[in-house]
Amino acid sequence: MFPGQVTTAFAARDGLKAAALDPRVDARVLGAISLVGGFIGALLLLVTPPAVFARIIPWLILFATTVFAAGSALKPDNRFMRLNAKGIYVAQAIVAIYGGYFGGGIGILMLAALTLYGLRDIWLMNSLKIFLATLMNAAAVLALVFTDLIFWRLTLIAAVSAIAGGYVGVHAARRLPPKIVRGFVIAMGVVLTVYFFVRAP
Repeated sequence: MFPGQVTTAFAARDGLKAAALDPRVDARVLGAISLVGGFIGALLLLVTPPAVFARIIPWLILFATTVFAAGSALKPDNRFMRLNAKGIYVAQAIVAIYGGYFGGGIGILMLAALTLYGLRDIWLMNSLKIFLATLMNAAAVLALVFTDLIFWRLTLIAAVSAIAGGYVGVHAARRLPPKIVRGFVIAMGVVLTVYFFVRAP
């Protein structure tokens, strides 16, 4: 998926610039956390069985989808469901490690964390998500590309598909109303939750 994320980041570069300049978030710190977390997650993949995460993945995505879906009802200053600066850093570290290890549903997890942080602007949140996902997967690729675990023929097919999907997806998201984008994210979260519950060992 990494080549597709690079394409998406390039297509959304104006949004990434706005996110980097937004005073509510420190994109540089979140980016550094994503790089380190993605690398750690990839290393964990090399030494631990996938079944370790397989049982908790559907619960993570279910929680994230629920938080994101309830985001519009949560006030940004809600003290009981709110992450402070340290909280968003810890949350991103956990997501980044998981992203480097497996990655299913990381976008929804990041959107949920940003919702709890108090953000509501879907385009800003999506731009940050693209930026951070690209960094964590860059680190994971660096850790895995020199191993013998990669099936290159399938990888190249997936990469070309991801590039096309990433480019089309980011332009579609910019033209659709925010409610439609939110609805699509929630629908994908539900689909992924059901899928991973069915596949859980």
